[in-house]
Amino acid sequence: MADSTQQLLKSVFTNGPIEGNNTSVLALLNRALEIVCNRLECSGAFILTSQFDNLFAPDSDIIDTTEQQCACHFAASSDVGERFNQAVSRHQKLCKSLLENTQAIGYCAEDDNQALFESAPLLVPLLQTFLSLDIDCQHLALSPVLQVGNVKVILGALCINDQQNTTDQRPPCDAVHTLLDDTAYELASALELRRLAVVLDNKDKQYQELFQLLPLACALIDLHNVVVLQNDIWQSILPIKPGDNLFDVLREEDHPLLNDTLHIVREGILRQAWCEVPLRNGAKNHWYKFSFCHALNRQQQLLLMIEDVTERYRLADELSFHSHFDVLTGLPNRVQFENMLDNLLNDEDHIPACIAFLDLDQFQVVNDLSGHQAGDQLLQQVAVRLKQLLRKGDIVARLGGDEFGLLMHYSDKSSAQQVAKRICQQLFGHEFVWKGIKHNVSASIGIAQVDYADGDIYGVMSKADAACQLAKEDGRNRWHFYNPDDPQMHIMYNQMLASVDIAGALALNQFELFYQLIEPLNKQESGIHMEILLRMVQSDGTYVSPGVFLPAAERYNLAPRVDSWVIDNLLKWGGENLAIWQQLSMVSVNLSAMSLADQKFMSWLEMRLMVEPELVDKLCFEITETAAVSQLEQATGLIDLLKPFGCKLALDDFGSGFSSFAYLKCLDVDYVKIDGQFVVNLCSNRNDKAIVSAICQLGKDMHFEVIAEFVENTDIGEYLRNIGVDYAQGYAINKPTRLTELDNGLRQPWLTDAVSVVSAEERKALGMTHR
Repeated sequence: MADSTQQLLKSVFTNGPIEGNNTSVLALLNRALEIVCNRLECSGAFILTSQFDNLFAPDSDIIDTTEQQCACHFAASSDVGERFNQAVSRHQKLCKSLLENTQAIGYCAEDDNQALFESAPLLVPLLQTFLSLDIDCQHLALSPVLQVGNVKVILGALCINDQQNTTDQRPPCDAVHTLLDDTAYELASALELRRLAVVLDNKDKQYQELFQLLPLACALIDLHNVVVLQNDIWQSILPIKPGDNLFDVLREEDHPLLNDTLHIVREGILRQAWCEVPLRNGAKNHWYKFSFCHALNRQQQLLLMIEDVTERYRLADELSFHSHFDVLTGLPNRVQFENMLDNLLNDEDHIPACIAFLDLDQFQVVNDLSGHQAGDQLLQQVAVRLKQLLRKGDIVARLGGDEFGLLMHYSDKSSAQQVAKRICQQLFGHEFVWKGIKHNVSASIGIAQVDYADGDIYGVMSKADAACQLAKEDGRNRWHFYNPDDPQMHIMYNQMLASVDIAGALALNQFELFYQLIEPLNKQESGIHMEILLRMVQSDGTYVSPGVFLPAAERYNLAPRVDSWVIDNLLKWGGENLAIWQQLSMVSVNLSAMSLADQKFMSWLEMRLMVEPELVDKLCFEITETAAVSQLEQATGLIDLLKPFGCKLALDDFGSGFSSFAYLKCLDVDYVKIDGQFVVNLCSNRNDKAIVSAICQLGKDMHFEVIAEFVENTDIGEYLRNIGVDYAQGYAINKPTRLTELDNGLRQPWLTDAVSVVSAEERKALGMTHR
C-alpha cells in the first residue's frame, strides 16, 4: 500500500466540501479509519480528536471553544461503531485520560496485564467500555497523543475475537506501533490543515458579513484611490459607485486635503486619519467625514468609512449666526458691533465717525402691561424703523434688552445729531398697539465722536453710554452729544469706565478684603465683631474706594457678581484661618439691593452657605434701609433663607430715608445701623441726639441691637454708650485694615468705664443709667 498515506490525506482533507460541521468531519474520519484497519490488518480502529479555535479570544481562558470528536470503524458491525462513539463521548473522564496519554500501549488478553494496568490506568475503563458493548478485545494497540497546531489526536487499533473468525491474532509489535504513530500524525496534520481551511473560509465570510452590517457607509479603496467594494449603506446614501476615483468626485480645491489624509495613513504616520469634505448629493451639498485606515489585506487596500456630518455644519453655521446676530431682530449683536468698532479703530484711514447708544424709554412698562410677546414685537418694529432712518452704510445693532447701537461712518457732530433728531421724532410718532392697548414709544440717545486716540473700543462706548444715561436723566425722548467739559457727563463717564474696570477686576481677581471693627459699648465680648469692606486694586498697587466703583456696579448690574466675590473669598479665608474665625464674635457682609432681586444670586448664596457649616453662624448680612423698604418681599425672603443657617441680619443706613417705621414689623432684623449723618455731629447737635435716642429706644422695644456708624472720637463713643447704644463703628476705633493682617480674633476693649462726657444731669434727663 505504497500510496496509503496520500490516500489517507485525500480521504480526510480533500474529499467533499470544506465545511466546519461535525457530520462532514465524522464521515471523512470513518472512511480514514477503514483505511487504517486495512493497513494494520485489524478488526477495528477508533480515533479521539480535540480541536481548539482561538478565533475571538487569542491566548485567553475566558472563552472555551474546544471541540472533541470520537470516530470508529468496526468491520463486523456498523451498529457497534455508533454505540462505541456515544459511550466514549459520554465518558468524559475516559476522554480526558486518552487525550493526556503520552505512551504507546500494547495489550494482549492472554498476558498477565497487572503491571500494564498500573502503568496505564486508562486501559481499565477503555476495556470496560468494550465489554459493555460486547466487544471481545483480544489485542489493542494505542498511540500516544499527538498534537499538530490546535489539533490533538489519539489513535487505537484492536483485534476482536468473534465466533466467525477464530484465526490466530497476533499481538501488536513495534512495527504496528510505529505505523500507528505515523498514521495518527498524518491524521492530525490533515485535520489541522482542514481546520485552518475552515477558519480562513469562515473568516472571509465573517468579514464580508460584518462589512455589510457595519452601521456606517464603508468601502475598500485600492492603491489608485478607486472604490473596489462598498457595503449596503454606502449604496443607499452616497453618489459614489465602484470604479469611481475619489479625487474625481471631489472639488479640485479639496484634493490637497484628501491627498494629505491618504498620505498620513499609507505612510504609517497615523493608523487612522480623517478629513471632512463636501459632496453634492442630489440638489444640495452634504458634508462628509472620510476616515481611512488599513484594510490589512495583501492588496494594501484602505478601508474608508464615511459619516454624514451635514447637520453639524448646519448647526455650526447657525451657531455662528447666533454668536454674531440677534435672533429676534436679525440685527448684529453686541459682539458683532464691538468687532466692527474695533476694526474701525484699527483702520489706518481714521475716517470721521460717530457711535450712538439708543435706549427705549419706559420699555419695561410695555412688558409689564402687555407681556413679553408685546415687548418682542415692539423691538422688531423699532429695528425695522431704525434701519430705515439711518443713512446708507450706517450700522444698527441690538446690544441687548431695549438697547441699540449705531455706527455712523463719515459722520461728524452735526450729521450725527441730525440722525438722532430724526430717530427721536419718528419713534415718538410711532404708534404701537397691542390687543387694544396703545403704548407711547420714545428713545434716549447718547452720541460720541470716535476718537482714534482711545486705547480701545470701551473708551468710545463709555462716552456714548454716559451721554445716553444723561439724556435719560434729563427727561427722555432726547439726545446728548458727549462733552468732556460737562461735569455731569464726566461723572457718568467715570462710572462707565469703572464698570469696565469692575468686570476686568472680577475676571483677574483684582479685589482685596478689608475689615473694620464694630465695638461693643455696654457688654463684654471676647471675640471681634467686624464688618468686611472691599477695595479694588489697580495695576500700580493703589486701592480704589468702593465709593467710586460700587455705584457703577449698581448701575451696570455687576453688584451680584461683586457680592458673590466678597462672600466666596471671605468664606475661603475663614476656612483657611479656622482658629481665628472661631474666636470672632460676628462678621458682617454687605449685600446690594440688586443682589436681593437676583434669584440666581440668592440660589447661589444658599448653596454656598450649605457647604460651610463651620463658618456660617458667625455671619451677619447687612442690607440698606432703602433696599429693605423698596424690596420688602425680597428682604423677607433673605431673612427666611438666612435664619436656618444661624446667620444674622442688619439694617444699614437706618434713618437715611424712612418716612414710617411700619415696615420694621415685617422684618425680623438682629441689628440696626444708624446712618452716620446722625452720629458724626452727635455731641453738638440736639436734633441728632433726639433721633439717635429714639432709634435706641425703638431697638429696646422691638428687640434689636443698635450700631452707630461714623464714630470719629471717644466723646461720641462715650455718649453713645451712656444712652444705651450697643455698638460703635468708626475711625476713632480703627481704620479699615487688610483682612490678611488679622492674626487673631480676640477683642481689645476700646473705652474704659472711667471716661464719660455725659453729665449726671443729662443722664437723668434722658432717663438713662450708667452701665
